Amino acid sequence: MKNAYLTLGVIILFSLASPAKAIEQPEATGLWDFDVYLNDKKVGTHKFNVSDSDGVRQVISEASFHYKFLFISAYRYEHSAEEHWANDCLVEVDASTNANGKRTQVYGEQSSGGFIVDKDDKLTELPDCIMTFAYWNPEFLEQPRLLNPQTGDYVTVRVDKIGEEILEVRGKAVTATRFKLSADEIDLTLWYSLDKEWLGLESIAKGGHIIRYELS
Repeated sequence: MKNAYLTLGVIILFSLASPAKAIEQPEATGLWDFDVYLNDKKVGTHKFNVSDSDGVRQVISEASFHYKFLFISAYRYEHSAEEHWANDCLVEVDASTNANGKRTQVYGEQSSGGFIVDKDDKLTELPDCIMTFAYWNPEFLEQPRLLNPQTGDYVTVRVDKIGEEILEVRGKAVTATRFKLSADEIDLTLWYSLDKEWLGLESIAKGGHIIRYELS
């Protein structure tokens, strides 16, 4: 299920091999509160709180998944991240993840030479203006590479615009634009409203299971 939990932020995110049309960026602030399902069973929540102060965005991401099989805990996932952004460039990220007992800590910040990522005391220098899988900001769909805050990896991504379809959001039918994002083990579907608001996410996990985010 590793590919399902990019943030997450997981999830940051894309010149593309098959580029999507440029998207005008909305005022990407607010609260995204998702219920998370494994197939049709609710297994947790993932919240994104995006605020803006004097041109600097702060993003707080909190995820908690717990899957039981026959009343026995089969998988537990906890993720928290705090990000700071300026002019669509990541300024700082501090992310902590516990994936079924495997703990990782990723910290990164802009410096005079670029963006420095520290994972388990190993430093990696990236370009000075990068993005994470920032689902709340559709501008990330235009980036060729994204930082995964869970793993500290800077991955090459591809985004394809699939087209418009009807999506049920909080019990109402909404016209949404569907995108497919892929990279190595990552296989994501994302939906945005016609005014570019993030509406939902699906990911294919191991065994063909579907992880689905629905706005609560």
